[in-house]
Formats: sequence, C-alpha cells, structure tokens
Amino acid sequence: MAIDQKIVDELIAAVGKENCSTAPAVLYTYGFDASIYHHDADVVVTPVTTEQVSEIMKIATKYRVPVTPRGSGTGLCGAAVPIEGGIVCAMQKMNKILNVSVKDLWVDVQAGCIYNNLNEELAKYGFFFPPSPGSAEACQIGGMVAANASGMRAVKYGATRDFVLGLTFVRADGEIVRCGTRTIKDASGYQLARLLCGSEGTLGIITEVTLKLTTKPKKSASCLVSFDDVVDAGRCISAIIAKPLIPASCELMDSVSIEAVNKVLGNPLPAANALIIVEVDGETDEVIQRDLKIVEEIAKTQNAKTVTPSFDKKVIDSWTSARKAVLSSLSALKPGYSCVSLADDMGVPVSCVPEAVSRFQAIARENGVTVAVYGHASDGNLHSKMLLKVEDEDEWRRGLKAASEIFEASIDLGGTVTGEHGVGLSKAKDFQKERASEMASILAIKNAFDPLNILNPGKAAQWRGDQMSGLRYPCPGHM
Repeated sequence: MAIDQKIVDELIAAVGKENCSTAPAVLYTYGFDASIYHHDADVVVTPVTTEQVSEIMKIATKYRVPVTPRGSGTGLCGAAVPIEGGIVCAMQKMNKILNVSVKDLWVDVQAGCIYNNLNEELAKYGFFFPPSPGSAEACQIGGMVAANASGMRAVKYGATRDFVLGLTFVRADGEIVRCGTRTIKDASGYQLARLLCGSEGTLGIITEVTLKLTTKPKKSASCLVSFDDVVDAGRCISAIIAKPLIPASCELMDSVSIEAVNKVLGNPLPAANALIIVEVDGETDEVIQRDLKIVEEIAKTQNAKTVTPSFDKKVIDSWTSARKAVLSSLSALKPGYSCVSLADDMGVPVSCVPEAVSRFQAIARENGVTVAVYGHASDGNLHSKMLLKVEDEDEWRRGLKAASEIFEASIDLGGTVTGEHGVGLSKAKDFQKERASEMASILAIKNAFDPLNILNPGKAAQWRGDQMSGLRYPCPGHM
C-alpha cells in the first residue's frame, strides 16, 4: 500500500527526521533480504528505543499500515521483505549490550546487537552464546530470536530458543510487553518469550532479549574426513552420534560444494565426493584427544578415504571458512548461473541423513538442476542450494518442482522444511503442508496478537499465491 505524507510526518515526529527515510535508494535497499524476493517499502524507520517502536506501532495501527520488522537482512526466506509495502522497522540502531550478569548466568541485549559483538564481550568473562549462525559477523540477536536461528554448534548446545530467558516486545497496538524472567528456571504459565522465538515478526517487534549464558570450552580440535561416497559420509555422522559422541559441530559437504569452494578459494579442501568436518571441545587435552581418536576410529569403519585430525587453529579456521564459503562460492561454479535459496534448510532425523542426501541428489538429477547438499548434518539440518539461470522461467519451474520434492522427501523421512532459517515466503507453501493440522491454531494466535493483520502480513501461515511472484531477478513476467 502507498502511504501519504501525513503518516510520514507522524513517524518523523515519533523517531526524528534522521531516523526516517523515503529516499528511493533506501526503500530499494531495505526491500531485500538474502532471499530470492524483493519489494519496496514506502518508508524506512530506524528507532533507537523501545518507546519509539511503540509509537511507530501506534501510528501503524491508527492508519492500518503494514509493518515489517528487520534485522540485518541476512535471512534467506524473505521474512524481512515488505511484500505489502508500508513501514520497514529496521533495528540496527538498537545495538547495545545492556547488562552482563555472569553470577546469574544472563545477559540483556537490545535486538540490534550483532552476534559476534556479543560473543566478543562475553568471552571476557569466559562465557559465550553458542548457536553460531553462518552470518555471525552481521546478524542481529533480535533477528536470531525471530527466526529461532542456529548453526554449526546446535547439535551440542541448542538453538536460539534454548537460550532465551525473557524478552521485551511491542504488540501491534503499541503496547510494550516484558515476558519471561531472568531466572534459569521458569514454570510460570504460558511461555510468551518462547512463542516469540520463530515468529518472524508476525506477533510483535522484539526490542530487548535476556539470554542465558554458558561457559566457553577451554579446548577444541577438529578432524576433516573425506569419502568417495556422500552416503558413507552420512553414515559416518550417524555412527559418531550413536557411539555416543556429541560433537561441538559436524559439517557435511558434497562434491558440488567442495568443487565450488576449491574453485573460488584456491583448493583449501581435498578433492572428494564428500567430506565431514568434526569439531570436538572440552576442558582438557585428554578429553579432546580421546574424542578425536573415537572420530578417527569410526571414520575408518565407514569407508573414509582420508582422515586428518588437527589441533592447529589456523588449519581448523581454514576448514571452517571453506565450509562457510559454500553459499558465496556456488554462483562461481557455472558461468551464467546464480545460487538461489529454495529448498535450503531441511531437518531430518540424524539416522536418515544418508537416505536424505541420496534422495536429494536423485531429485536434482531427475529435474535437471544442479544442487549442492551440505550443512549441519550431526543434527540432521541439511542445506540444498540450487544453481539456476535466473532469467529462464523454465529453469525456475524445474527448480521449484525439485525444491517441493526435496521438502516432501524430508517430511516423508520424519523431518521438517526448516531447521534454522525460518519460513518467510520461500518455504511457506511446504510449511503449510507440513503443519496442516496446526494451521487453524497458528492463525488464531496470529489474530489474537495482531487482529488488524499489520505485523509482517502475508508470511508463513498467511502466505497465498505464486512462489515466483516478487522475484528479485529479471525473470519474464515475474519481476
């Protein structure tokens, strides 16, 4: 919807002229996240206090203007794209660490606080916030809560929701709500703070968060294991978990991922059809050496091609950087093709990882598309980025068909369409299929929190329409 100058003037009065923009370049920039979608907002506001967010929502309610909350725009599903225009409420100026209480095991932060900045501060006390998303250097804590984000270390330490003790959010009508506690245990009724985790801005705008702290391990090491068959790599991961050994992280890369990274970064990884990077951590060298030996022994029983343990931080960092570079490297693999996020974040039971990878690769072949399968395989969270000619409508049709079949395979294996990136737009159709029996309850909760439907409307459970509508790419008929 288009909004008139009167509304803009009221927003300027609420947040200050320096925190409100209708400049075309700003509107265009804030119409993106890292997904395949784009739509301009009518105005971008950057509040600096919870009270300002409250005033923004009161104005939005008064005029029934849609509001899309936004962190750093690192999301891959379109959750931060203002598909109905209106107001983008960007939180980057609310970026402070408010209070660290190590004696009580919590920290208070504003929603715009950057993940890596928080951990730099916590490291001074010997603590950390573990979820470790791939966008750690840029993503904001409020966005992590809104998506229930996680990353490499979720298998051992959990996702964002597991660390949220409480938070402050602003309702659609502008009411400021503080929910949860600053206590490690809380059994008091409905857990609204946990409900807001994963809500993707559809229930309220998160402005402050209280996170539980955990101690940072003193020692760590990693082992890089290569395979001739990606199914063997998957079986190795299942065998490590079943030992039982819960690694700090365990990353899987298939041949497409390895080839792309080696092409761009100059061969930091061994040429192989698959590899896993297993990190173990603990308090003593003896524990680390014991766990590394277990990983090596299991890998050799699972047809490993090479097994390379390392305590060298530079070597380990090069492996981790290579794994994190998959997404940015894939577009360089095939000239004329772009890496797109369609089916990119499935979760399956860990024991099903080998079959899931095999099925994903078969689906890619059957649909004539290139898919890279990689991810946090020790918790069953697999990514399957796709390479498409983005100006070719037939490529998109085949790609979307393959994505839908990958989602169906994941659900068939007892899994889910999203393990950490959220739903937004790109996963909405398949999310609704997966959670069909829950849809009425989910929509009832949405209506209770946001009866005028102005908070990030049209996302997740509310999505309807064409997955190719609003693409950021110049595909004929679908711009």
